[in-house]
Amino acid sequence: MNLGFYIILAAQFISALADNALLFAAIALLAQLHAPQWHTPLLQEFFVISYIILAPFVGSFADALPKGRVMFLANAIKFIGCMAMLLGMPPLYAYGIVGIGAAAYSPAKYGILTEFLPPQQLVKANGWMEGSTVLAIIFGAIAGGKLASINPQFSVAVITGLYLLAAGFNLFIPKVPIDHRMPKKNPLYALHDFWHSFTALWRDPQGQVSLAVTTLFWGAGATLRLVIIAWAANALNFGLDRATQLTAMVAFGVAFGSIFAARYVKLEETIKVLPAGILMGILVMIMVLTHDWRFAAGILFFIGVLSGYFVVPLNALLQHRGHILIGAGHSIAVQNFNENIGILLLIAVYTMMVKHDVPIQLIVLIFGAFVSIVMGVIYRSYRERQTG
Repeated sequence: MNLGFYIILAAQFISALADNALLFAAIALLAQLHAPQWHTPLLQEFFVISYIILAPFVGSFADALPKGRVMFLANAIKFIGCMAMLLGMPPLYAYGIVGIGAAAYSPAKYGILTEFLPPQQLVKANGWMEGSTVLAIIFGAIAGGKLASINPQFSVAVITGLYLLAAGFNLFIPKVPIDHRMPKKNPLYALHDFWHSFTALWRDPQGQVSLAVTTLFWGAGATLRLVIIAWAANALNFGLDRATQLTAMVAFGVAFGSIFAARYVKLEETIKVLPAGILMGILVMIMVLTHDWRFAAGILFFIGVLSGYFVVPLNALLQHRGHILIGAGHSIAVQNFNENIGILLLIAVYTMMVKHDVPIQLIVLIFGAFVSIVMGVIYRSYRERQTG
């Protein structure tokens, strides 16, 4: 890996650190404003809706400009949203603005890897990228939870500075040749172009299975973070600061799983990792049996290990197939569209269960069973197509 890759990695780490810390700062602000409990999962809904609405356009935008510049502009939008929250805008709306920046940022941060590196380095690069993102989740959760429990406004001010720092790193990202530039700038053409990209990836056998699994993974991962906070409060009597430390255990596990996958899983062998997702759902269900934080931390760590082990190779496979079929930025935009529909739907179901006072232990069981069953169906369906 060369210096340019490590600059990309540093920019991604700082931006992701700010994103994750901001979630917990926003949760603390909602509590300070005495908002209803079900507003907490709504934060994620306001954040991810931009990924879905802007998906037809952000991929083309990422492919039409040098991706370092796109990342800079996206961080500028995140900075504006963070400032708005600091100046008194309701957390739901301000977090939604940050979501616009995140939606624009994602196709560029992953798309640049396929343009900057050869295919044989993609799994390794994704391992580094996921590992750094996981570290950002860990430190963002811990720092965000600690600072927010003391003073949410100060926490938001620190996060605003992090977005500025990330933008500074973006300025030093090496320029790469513009890939798959759209021939027309008409919005209707962009919609048509996105639909073509969407159908191309879903019709490709490897693209289909990797899209299905990553959609489930990110939807489940976003919901699990909120489930852990609620479960820790109920089963362990943890406040926000200690509950965020438990969510960090998942992130620690993902880091280990990502490193293992980057070292031992080859791009052409990625489908073999799917059974890890089935086991992950089973471990989630086992959480209801414990009231000891040490046992809970161990379970969450192994959930993370399994998550990192199967999502890193599948991300690399999806990027590789997308780069070949439709262009790097387009493929990541399609991936984000699908993944954030998954997040939107799963968190919407979780929000409704919280609003209707469904016991958190039952929510955990339903959530784990859903993940295992869907992963099993995806794996079996792919094997039947290969053998049939």
